[in-house]
Amino acid sequence: MQKVLIIGYVWPEPKSSAAGTRMLELVQLFLQMQSEVTFASAALLSDHRFDLNSLGVIEKSIALNCSSFDEYVKALQPDLVLFDRFFTEEQFGWRVAQACPNALRILDTEDFHSLRYARQQLLKVEQKKYSTEKEKQSVGPVLVGAAELYQQMCTQDMALREVAAIFRCDLSLMISEFEMELLQKYFSVPAQLLFYVPFLSPMRVQEQSLPDFSERQHFVAIGNFRHEPNWDSVLWLKHHLWPMIRAQLLQQGAHAELHIYGAYPPPKATQLHNAKEGFHVKGWAEDAALVMQQARVCLAPLRFGAGIKGKLMDAMRMGTPSVTTAIGAESMCGSLPWGGAIANDAGAIARAAVALYQTPSSWHAAQQAGFTILQNYFARIDYKPRLQERVERLFEHVALERGNNFIGQMLRHHSLKSTQYMGQWIEAKNK
Repeated sequence: MQKVLIIGYVWPEPKSSAAGTRMLELVQLFLQMQSEVTFASAALLSDHRFDLNSLGVIEKSIALNCSSFDEYVKALQPDLVLFDRFFTEEQFGWRVAQACPNALRILDTEDFHSLRYARQQLLKVEQKKYSTEKEKQSVGPVLVGAAELYQQMCTQDMALREVAAIFRCDLSLMISEFEMELLQKYFSVPAQLLFYVPFLSPMRVQEQSLPDFSERQHFVAIGNFRHEPNWDSVLWLKHHLWPMIRAQLLQQGAHAELHIYGAYPPPKATQLHNAKEGFHVKGWAEDAALVMQQARVCLAPLRFGAGIKGKLMDAMRMGTPSVTTAIGAESMCGSLPWGGAIANDAGAIARAAVALYQTPSSWHAAQQAGFTILQNYFARIDYKPRLQERVERLFEHVALERGNNFIGQMLRHHSLKSTQYMGQWIEAKNK
C-alpha cells in the first residue's frame, strides 16, 4: 500500500469554498487508489473543516519553519507528497526532497495565483485614477490579453515563485485551460509537467427535482469572503451594479432582493447590509446548494480572478442562470453558449440580470445551456482514471521524467539552499 502525504495550506472546508471541495475530491481519489492517506497542515483547526478521520484519513498538525517536520516525514517515508498551493511547496518542498528524495512531488495549484494577483494589480492601477469610492467602484473588469498579462507578471515576485514551484515538482494539477496555455506559451513550462483536471466529481443534474422559474425568487451572490475576488465583486455590486438592477426592476413594477452568502464575513461586509435597498448580507450558508436552487438568478460580477469558479459550477448544477464577466466564465464553457449572460459593462450586466429575472423563456433557455456545459464540457472526460494513470506512470518513470526536467533540477538545487537557510534561520530565531 502506497503512502500519500497531503500538506494542506488549510484544512479542507468543502462547504466554505471550491478549493475545499477540490481537496476533498483528491483525498477521495487517493483513497480509491488503495493508498494510506495522511493530511497534514500548519493551519489552525477550523469550525467548518471536514472530518477527514471519518474517511480513514490520518490527520497531523505540523509546524512551519521547524525541524520537527523533517523528523516526522523521514519516519513516515511517503511515496507521494501533494502540496496544496505553491506556498506550501515553498515551505515544505525542500524538507521533503531532503528526507524523502524518491517521493513523488505533486503540486495542486488550485488556480494560477500570480494571474489573479496580476489582474488585481491592474484593477488597482485603474481605480487609482479616480478620487471617490463611487468612481473607483464604477471601474469594470480587467480585460487584457495573455501577452499583456505576461508582461505584467514576468517581473512580479509571486509569478517567479509560483512558476519555480511548478518546475520543482514532478507534476502540477491545473483546473483552467487558459492558465495551462499561458504557462506553456509564455512561461515555457513543458506540457508534461502540467495535468488538466478541473473536477473529479460527476456532473449530475436532477432537473425534475429542481424548483422552476415561478418557484424561485431574488438574486444570490455567494463566495468565501476571504477570497479577494469575491469581496471585490460584493463592493462592485453594492456601489454600482445592484442600484442599477434594482432601479430597472422597480421601473417594471417588480421587487427583488440580493442575498449575499459566504463564509467568514468580516465586519466591513456585514456593515453593507441594507434591507431598505434590498441588499442583504446573509453570511454563512449551511447548505449552499439549497440557497442556490431557491434563487432565480446568480450574480458573479468578477473584476479579477483566476481558475474556474465553484459558485458558477454550483449555479449550473442547481439550474440557476448566472450573470458574470469574461473573467468569471474563463475556461468554463469552451465554445458553448453560457448558461445565462457574460457581460463586462455595468449597463449590460444590469440589463442581462433584469431580463433573466423577468423573462421565463430566457431563463429556461439559460438553464438548459448550463446543463449542456456540465455534460458536454466538464463531463466530456472522466478525469479520475486519467489522473490515476498519469500518477502510476510517474511512479514507474520518475528518474527519467526528472532527468528531462533540467530546469526543475537546477531550481531544486538552488532553492534547496535559499529556502533551507531561510527556514533554518527563522527556526533558530524562534528559539
